[in-house]
Amino acid sequence: MSTEFSAATQPPPDDRIGNRSRHLGLALVLISAAQLMVVLDATIVNIATPELQTDLGVSLSNLSWVQTSYTIAFGGLLLLGGRMGDLLGRRKVFMGGVLLFAFASLLGGLAANQELLFAARALQGVGAAAASPTALALITTTFPAGPARNKAFGVYAAMSGAGAAVGLILGGVLTEIDWRWTFFVNVPIGVLVAFLAPRYLAESEPQRGRFDLPGAVTATLGLVSLVYGLSHKAHAGATWTELWTMGPILAGAALLVLFLLTEARSRHALLPVRIVADRTRAVSFLVMLVVGAVMFAMFFFLGLYIQQVLGYSPIRAGVAFLPFTVGIVAAAQTASALISRVDPRWISGVGGVLATASMWGYAQLEYDSSYWVHLFPWIVVQAFGMGLIFVPLTLTAVSRVRNEDQGVASAVLNTVQQVGGSLGLAVLGTVAANAATGSDALAGAAGVPRELAPLVAQTYGYTQAFTVGMVIMAVGTVLTLVGLKIRHEDLATDSEAASPVHAS
Repeated sequence: MSTEFSAATQPPPDDRIGNRSRHLGLALVLISAAQLMVVLDATIVNIATPELQTDLGVSLSNLSWVQTSYTIAFGGLLLLGGRMGDLLGRRKVFMGGVLLFAFASLLGGLAANQELLFAARALQGVGAAAASPTALALITTTFPAGPARNKAFGVYAAMSGAGAAVGLILGGVLTEIDWRWTFFVNVPIGVLVAFLAPRYLAESEPQRGRFDLPGAVTATLGLVSLVYGLSHKAHAGATWTELWTMGPILAGAALLVLFLLTEARSRHALLPVRIVADRTRAVSFLVMLVVGAVMFAMFFFLGLYIQQVLGYSPIRAGVAFLPFTVGIVAAAQTASALISRVDPRWISGVGGVLATASMWGYAQLEYDSSYWVHLFPWIVVQAFGMGLIFVPLTLTAVSRVRNEDQGVASAVLNTVQQVGGSLGLAVLGTVAANAATGSDALAGAAGVPRELAPLVAQTYGYTQAFTVGMVIMAVGTVLTLVGLKIRHEDLATDSEAASPVHAS
């Protein structure tokens, strides 16, 4: 019989981890590097899209597939990736996902045509779906409950929140060299992380059970279909009533309902009902869905506003988001320090108020607004708000989860953020497009010079999207304050979530 140790009560054996304090720091660097790589890839390629379109001859109608092929595979396979980590060992699946992501990045950088590029992006999504949920679960495997784990979650949340902004900055810099480097940059990082993982990351005990094939098929096809429909609406300029928009959305919703019915009766459920039945986790997941919708849309519309309305170059536009990166990292560290003394709902609630206020600030933008006066202050406010939101909600989403369910709970958290981002872009993109179309004629009637009318209409569309985003964020804030009842004492003493590690 193998010997097991609780990561929450005992340090790993010296011959396995060595100096615990130093190795925990290195373990956190590895997990954070992998998460940052996965998250920033959703935006780093956006900056390079015009260059790769010209180089590879990608048609305008197919251009959205540069992003969609990644998001579909990533969002559709997250639950399966998390469950694989639970059953096979999280470190093992984490390493496999990181290596697959690096290999796919190499293929993307070498792609000679659009078909190879789309295939590489989809393969990146598969690797990310394995690496991302197991990265989060490995925190509970490696770090003891209390301040050490809270700090680790703070860094993880900062990387998750800052990744999109870092991607914009890095994408601008690398595109100036060659768009292919937006892919190649992942290769050495992925190989190094996978090489060092066995030395610094503890392995979880593989759980007994077998794969839930009906659940895997219905969940994967349902999420893929749902994300495809939403992404098609957001990036292809389609209408909600179009067959390739609403058809996949309805099919995805039906498959997900079938998935839930299947899981309720399965002995080896891919998503045990107990994961979402807990009130604290359910609220955490729901609010993260809202936060994902608002933040993804914010980056999308602000990126367009800064480049197309303010006239910034790609590099300058990326640097314009640097305050967001700095702010969210600082706020995440503040939240991780407060979480042992203040209940999560108050920390996240304050963050929600700040994030809501920032959306109001964006809604006041004009076509001739100044970055430093009208935009920079609200970017800082939102960065601090998001940092205060991410850490407590990440902790509460995986708090008191059974050892065998850590991977799938982490996968659900990633899934709701991914689906939320797709939903936010689809809904707010429709709001922006409709508002811009309707205001174009009004701009001319109001005496705006003909050459400025498109910018006025475009800005108005963005501000209307930000206004709706403000309402959505306000609802998420209320849900946090009313529904998140877990106390900070519960998190400080939470040892049930710790996963066992091998003694040998």
